[in-house]
Amino acid sequence: MPAIGPQAWYCARTQPKHEHIAAASLSRNLGLEVFHPRLKMERATRRGAVRVIEPLFPCYIFVRCIRDQLEEMRYVTGISSLVHFGLRIPIVPDPVIEELRQCFETEEPMSVEDHLYPGAEVTVAEGAFLGFSGIVLRVLPARQRVQILVDFLGRTTLAEVERKSLTVENSCVADLMPSLATSPRMAIAAAA
Repeated sequence: MPAIGPQAWYCARTQPKHEHIAAASLSRNLGLEVFHPRLKMERATRRGAVRVIEPLFPCYIFVRCIRDQLEEMRYVTGISSLVHFGLRIPIVPDPVIEELRQCFETEEPMSVEDHLYPGAEVTVAEGAFLGFSGIVLRVLPARQRVQILVDFLGRTTLAEVERKSLTVENSCVADLMPSLATSPRMAIAAAA
């Protein structure tokens, strides 16, 4: 028997690193609409820079359903709980989801490039300085290189490395997606 009633967006908490599993389970097993925005970015590893896909909201996904379906959602693989305040399970306003969907036009992860600027903390992910942390001194866009200050053998040394070999360490989602952080509609929705 199909569910009857007004549908609304709710926020579900997932088990760590299980956002994609929970989303697939909710879609496949309960036929629910799920939205879990993801970012594609570079991370520094011992093997060098690798592309990874990370959720915009780690351990959270948005689910559109009727209130009667909330109880069965709790028992889906990958779901830890529903976001709640006491006994109240809040509805996520449709404009908030629409604003996010405008940023994430497809279900594919959004590619995010780290913004390098003088003073940014970086880690070298490949090359002779692999694993070293440093501070960006100057970005040389024409040559795709960056001058960084690294602590090498007990003293601060100027090094010039390829742009693609660096990952920014002190970035946050708001830095990576400034349109979300400064959107007046998002600020109003967050305050509501």
